[in-house]
Amino acid sequence: MNTSPTLSVVLATYNEEKNLPACLESVKDLADEIIIVDGSSTDRTVEIAKQFTSNVTTTDNPPIFHINKQKAIDKATKDWVLQLDADERVSDELKKEILKIRSLRDDYNGYFIPRKNLFLGRYLTKGGQYPDGVIRLFRKGKGRLPCKSVHEQVVVNGSVGWLKNPLIHQAYPTFQDYLRRQETYTKLEAMEMKQKGVSPSIGSWLFYTLWKPLTTFLSLYIRHKGFLDSWQGFVFALFSGIHFAKAYRKFLRQV
Repeated sequence: MNTSPTLSVVLATYNEEKNLPACLESVKDLADEIIIVDGSSTDRTVEIAKQFTSNVTTTDNPPIFHINKQKAIDKATKDWVLQLDADERVSDELKKEILKIRSLRDDYNGYFIPRKNLFLGRYLTKGGQYPDGVIRLFRKGKGRLPCKSVHEQVVVNGSVGWLKNPLIHQAYPTFQDYLRRQETYTKLEAMEMKQKGVSPSIGSWLFYTLWKPLTTFLSLYIRHKGFLDSWQGFVFALFSGIHFAKAYRKFLRQV
């Protein structure tokens, strides 16, 4: 008897009571199971999660959040896995495409999904922020997160294709949201500098506080036409460069 391939939707969460309801509403009719690994949230995240699924696990909150994402992936039991963040939404168009794709008998073991990123009231279309492809849909047992870097992709064993319709990413609705996330990312970046053996020196100071911020800004704002995203494009490019200087200052405190 032929049966349709099934889908696990998996998330790792930490203090996501504002984002989680809309995320889970967008997939509740798509998923055959929803799996949530929570990093000991102090708000109503777990309570909200349990309104959508009984498969909620509470654990610690490691600095590299991908560790908990991988724990959620490991718990998946269905044919396909869709890994989401709580601030992402699956549109109706993407939902239909996923339903179609997972039934295909093709050679792809995973798919990039384009992502529309909200930044201070505007979905960025330039500055290297679209299509912002992320591997989120993959066959069970064919995809893993290395859990080594904050910006890593799922590694898929086999060929990877692209979906057409984007994830809606409510990334940074306010500047406070952006600064709060940047604080976390720069801490992890500083840890990675230390692990890579970066040495405090005039050379590394010049690279991370002057050269890297300048070239990042020019790349995003000029080369990738961030200026077409109005003032939000300028702010995004500017602070994407400043990110490296902030991370380097935190790195200096660790050595």
